[in-house]
Amino acid sequence: MNTNRIRTLKPEPGKALSGRGPVVYWMSRDQRAEDNWALLFAQDEAVRAKVPLVVAFCVVPSFLGATAAQYAFMLGGLREVEERLLDKNIHFDLVTGDPGDRIPELVKAYGARCLVTDFDPLRVKRAWKKAVSAAVNTAFFEVDAHNVVPCWIASDKQEYAARTLRPKLTKLTPEYLEEFPRLKRHPFELKGGGPPVDWQGAERWVAKHTPAPPPSSPRARPADGAPAGREADAGQDARPTPGTSRARRVLARFLAHGLALYDRRRNDPNAHGTSSLSPYLHFGQISAQRVALEVGRSRVNRRAREAFLEELVVRRELSDNFCFYNPHYESVRGFPDWAVKTLSSRLKDRREYVYSLGELERAQTHDPLWNAAQAQMLTTGRMHGYMRMYWAKKILEWTESPEEAMRAAGYLNDTYELDGRDPNGYAGIAWAIGGVHDRPWPGRRVFGTIRYMSYDGCKAKFDVEAYIRRYAVERD
Repeated sequence: MNTNRIRTLKPEPGKALSGRGPVVYWMSRDQRAEDNWALLFAQDEAVRAKVPLVVAFCVVPSFLGATAAQYAFMLGGLREVEERLLDKNIHFDLVTGDPGDRIPELVKAYGARCLVTDFDPLRVKRAWKKAVSAAVNTAFFEVDAHNVVPCWIASDKQEYAARTLRPKLTKLTPEYLEEFPRLKRHPFELKGGGPPVDWQGAERWVAKHTPAPPPSSPRARPADGAPAGREADAGQDARPTPGTSRARRVLARFLAHGLALYDRRRNDPNAHGTSSLSPYLHFGQISAQRVALEVGRSRVNRRAREAFLEELVVRRELSDNFCFYNPHYESVRGFPDWAVKTLSSRLKDRREYVYSLGELERAQTHDPLWNAAQAQMLTTGRMHGYMRMYWAKKILEWTESPEEAMRAAGYLNDTYELDGRDPNGYAGIAWAIGGVHDRPWPGRRVFGTIRYMSYDGCKAKFDVEAYIRRYAVERD
């Protein structure tokens, strides 16, 4: 394991003050028991110290607007994590509440020798780690188990665009794209550990503390695919089954049937040309590095492999870079100067249509293509990547200001997308509305020099009418 993946958040306080209990891995972003650099490092530390290993996960109420659907997907994956860890003689704890309080309590209760956690660039996660660091009296380490190249190694600043980060990643990737060792059966057993997780109790707690989606949302029915709620080979029309085992099967299916055509089909929302791995990558149920390794070993044409790895590695890690180095990643304050100026100059432009957040949420616009994209998200918890760009840009066009557009897009994305509350989402919305990682384009009404997308432009790319038929919105 490359030790540059590890950062010390709090050094060891001294032998006399160090706990003699287990190493505790506070799992957060990377919710898997295999191909997990943070867990592997924690086990190495525990074996070296000849102590047990404990993995703890803290379920947070109402996390950044997440609703019952996202929590159900997360808990489903964590059930599998517990099973895999118990098989390796590693104890798993599930606690609820504010991690800034609950994790230090757990560390103290165990008399933990040290604390390990995984990397996340989001502001709220970094605030939790700061609170935990101040409250624990033990060494505290952070491991980037999410990116192929650790975020702080890839660059020490916010990158302007993919073209500025890509050569850095190209140079560093061979050093970090290594095969994972297997998680060992842990040789030191935790004495007096708690019982297995009460998953039904956890589900009741989540139901009590988590808002459900607003009841006013329209019903959206895929017209010629699998019905919402049933998983089938229809792929993007099914709500996915959680867990690492399922993620592995989805990856295998993509490698066998989708990767070879990826460069030709990825921007067609009707073609099922994407990997369908996004929710699994978001919840860390599969490692992006594992996906990259398997894609690199495949025998499909080089152009298809490179197109997919551009999205998986360069674009994903560019999003982490944006959120790590820009504290205003979800607001207009995070836009580049040229975008702020051009949008400010167009504030008084007449909007042909202006919609409230409720109308957007209910897919009640004049544009059947936009309504279909919103309906796909409401139905499946996912939206095709090409449509997400169009969707966000129209929100800019149909709201009173860029600030309002950012709030609306962020709320809808985080509430309804399984992979919401993610650097990819924040960077994608900032790209669409605020020109982040983009360049100025010819000026026009409302957008200024922000890149524009139109209904007619979409018609030139794919069968718009087929997409609209597929996601017909059912009204009462």
